[in-house]
Amino acid sequence: MPILVDAHEDLAWNILTLKRDYTRSAAETRVLEAGGENVAHNGNTMLGWDDYQRAQAAVVFSTLFVSPQRRKLGDWDSQSYKDFNEAYHRYHAQLDTYHRLTDQHPDKFRLIFTGKDLDDVLAHWKGSQKNHPVGMLVLMEGAEGIRKPAELEEWWSEGVRIIGPAWAGTRFCGGTREPGPLTDDGRNLLAGMAEIGMTLDLSHMDELAARQALDDYPGPIIVSHANSAALMSNYTGNRLLTDGVIKKTIERDGIIGLVPVLPFLKNGWVPANGRDGLTLESIFVPQIDHICQMAGNAQHVGLGTDFDGGFGVEAAPADVNTIADLQKLEPILSARGYSDTDIAAIMGENWLRHLQETLPA
Repeated sequence: MPILVDAHEDLAWNILTLKRDYTRSAAETRVLEAGGENVAHNGNTMLGWDDYQRAQAAVVFSTLFVSPQRRKLGDWDSQSYKDFNEAYHRYHAQLDTYHRLTDQHPDKFRLIFTGKDLDDVLAHWKGSQKNHPVGMLVLMEGAEGIRKPAELEEWWSEGVRIIGPAWAGTRFCGGTREPGPLTDDGRNLLAGMAEIGMTLDLSHMDELAARQALDDYPGPIIVSHANSAALMSNYTGNRLLTDGVIKKTIERDGIIGLVPVLPFLKNGWVPANGRDGLTLESIFVPQIDHICQMAGNAQHVGLGTDFDGGFGVEAAPADVNTIADLQKLEPILSARGYSDTDIAAIMGENWLRHLQETLPA
């Protein structure tokens, strides 16, 4: 099985909000949460350490995610902020959560700050041991905890390697359902990121802001989790990627993490519709094909599942129960004519190449 890299999981949000323990398997967590509020709020989990092992998930981009109070999900949602100072402290609490998890369970999870850290994790996965540590690469989503560009050095020193300026609209740029361009604050943020060498994540950025960033940002660019808007019939929102943004991302040698959840794949899908017939092959693999056809190769597509990011197994393709089932992509892609090298690239090697090129030694 090829190594899998998942470029987007809101693990700290789940740990702090829902008290989920990712050292357990998804099956164990589901038993513990059966009939409870967690399932009502976020669906049945698709993630857990045993599932990472079966998935060959060597690296997970682990997010810092908090939302503005105007988008708070309810009294139970502890991860929202009323101002930039509160955002700063909430982001730090999530970062501390990853440090505690890796300190307490170094056999299961390890933070990746440097190329050497990555090499050490990958060497373990290539070894003969039965179980392997999951590498955690920290990605900040939304960025409003960065009160001024001078604080970027602080976040970098504490392990943040990728920043996405948007979730909803922020003071940096337009975001999901709140369109707008890059602002002066956004340009200053990007200038500071480029000086340090951070990767820019275009996910959630409004199309105008994303195009401006693609033109102006001199550093590395990715899309950690988004799908093609062109394949979503009658789509009118700004969360998915236009072909223009996809094309420019490819031209910038970026990688796009595709999201295998039904709200990102079928316009108007709601859980009441069910999952029958909506499989990886029928509804997700066409997204992979689309990016590869635009690029002319398989070097610019990866996975960014967003599993447990507001939905659970109820919103996954019918043949996906946990992250381990993403290995079903291998025979599907092979049957469609993808080479073993291309399949490995899509499953994880593209993301690993990006990290090897951008992480400090």
